[in-house]
Amino acid sequence: MNFKIKRLFAFCICFLSVIYSGYSQSAQKIEALPKIKVSKNQHYFVTESGKPFFWLGDTAWLLFGKLDRAGVENYFQDRKEKGFNVAQVMILHTLNVTNVYGDTALVNEDISKPLITPGNDFNNPVEYDYWDHIDYVLDIAQKNGIYVAMVPVWGTNVAKGKKVNEEQALKYAQFLADRYKNRTNVIWLNGGDTKGNEFQNIWNIIGNTIKNSNPDQLMTFHPFGRTDSSDNFQNARWLEFNMFQSGHRTYDQDTLKNSFKEDNYKFVQKDLTLKPIKPTLDGEPSYEGIPHGLHDTLQPKWTDKDVRRYGYWSVFAGAAGYTYGHSAVMQMFRKGDKAAYGNRVLWSEAINAPGAQQMGYIKKLMLGFPYLERVPDQSLVANQGEKYDYLVATRGKNYALIYTYNGRKLSVNMGKIAGKKVEASWYNPRNGDITKIGVFANKGTQEFQPSGNKEDGNDWVLILKSN
Repeated sequence: MNFKIKRLFAFCICFLSVIYSGYSQSAQKIEALPKIKVSKNQHYFVTESGKPFFWLGDTAWLLFGKLDRAGVENYFQDRKEKGFNVAQVMILHTLNVTNVYGDTALVNEDISKPLITPGNDFNNPVEYDYWDHIDYVLDIAQKNGIYVAMVPVWGTNVAKGKKVNEEQALKYAQFLADRYKNRTNVIWLNGGDTKGNEFQNIWNIIGNTIKNSNPDQLMTFHPFGRTDSSDNFQNARWLEFNMFQSGHRTYDQDTLKNSFKEDNYKFVQKDLTLKPIKPTLDGEPSYEGIPHGLHDTLQPKWTDKDVRRYGYWSVFAGAAGYTYGHSAVMQMFRKGDKAAYGNRVLWSEAINAPGAQQMGYIKKLMLGFPYLERVPDQSLVANQGEKYDYLVATRGKNYALIYTYNGRKLSVNMGKIAGKKVEASWYNPRNGDITKIGVFANKGTQEFQPSGNKEDGNDWVLILKSN
C-alpha cells in the first residue's frame, strides 16, 4: 500500500474521532495567551483583563505551507524580538496546497474534506499531517506571545468558480471552529483579498459558523485592494472589527473613482463614523520591497519610509493597530522558489529589513501614554496639508502627538490638552529616540520645526505633554 493510500485509509477510519480533538497535545504545555476583545469604547482592543492591546501585525501569508519547524521557530522568535504580536497567515492558499513536508490539506481538493491522519507524532510521517503542522505553528506562536490571524480559504478559490459551495463551506467552517475552539491565540480573517460584494453567501456561512462555535475569537474580513470590510459587512454579526487594504499603488497609478489612493487615514476616518462603532486597522498597506503598483518590476519599490507613513497616518487617525508587510516575507521566499513581484530576497534575510526593525517604535510610542483615552484630533493642526504634506494628530487628556512624513514645519493650535504649559519633544520613528525641545505656554498657535531638510522620509512625531 503506497503512502498516499495509507494516508487516505487512515483518514477514512479516524476522521470522525479526531475532527473534534485535532489541536495538538503540546498546546497544553504552553501557557495560553490572554483572550483579546474589543474595548468598552469600541475603538481599540484589550486583553480579557482590560490591558490595552495594540495590534502590530506582520504579513506571513504562506507560512503554513512553506516553513519547516526550524523556520517557524526562527520566524516567531524574530517577530517577538521586534515587538510584533500578530501574524496574518492563510490556511488554504489553494485547494491543492501542500506543506514543506509534502502533506496535502484536502482530499481531492474538496474543502469539506480535510485530510486528517491519526495522532500528531512528527517523527512518524503516517501520523503527522498538514493540520498537525498548523497546530505546531500555533504552539510556537503562542510560546512567543503572538496571535495568529488565519484566513480560512483565500478569496480566489471562491471567486474563480472553484469547488466551494455552501454545503462545503459550512462543513469546513465547522471543522475549523471545532479544531481551534480551545485556542486563545487564534483570530479569524474571513475572505482573503477578495471583493466583499461577491459570494457573500459563502463568506457569511464561514463567518457565522465559526463565530457561533467560537464567540471569544475575534473575526474580521480581509478585503480586496483599496476596499474595506465595512463596505459590505459592517452589520454582519460575525464581524467584530474592520480591516481595510490600502493597497500598493501610488497616487498617480490609482485611477479608480472615489478611491482614497494612498491616504489610508481616510479609511479610518470613514469607519469611525459608522454605527455600530467597531475598531478598524490597515491590514495590508504597501509592502516594503514590492514594486509600486505590484506588477511592473521595473517600477521603484516601496521602502521603510513608506510603511512608516502608512502606520503613523492610520494609527494617529484612530486605528486600533497596524499590519506591516514585506514582499519576501509575505510569500516566504526560499531558494528555488519562483519569484513573485520581482522579489529576489530570501524571507530569512528580509525579516531584518529596515521597516520591520522600525515597526516596534510605533507600538512603543502608543502604549507609552494612556491608550484607551486616545482620540484623533485634527483641530490640533493649523496647517494640515495634502498628500505627503499631510499632518495627522492624536491626543489624550494630557498628551498630544502629531506626525509629519517629510519634516514640514508644524503649526499647532495649543490648548487642546490640560495644563497651562506643555513640554515638547521630538520622537524619531526611525530609531525611537526622543529629543527634548522645551516648555511652552499652552495657548495660541505655536510653530515647531523638525531638524533636517523637507523631504519624504524625514518623518517625526511631535510629542506634547502637560507640564
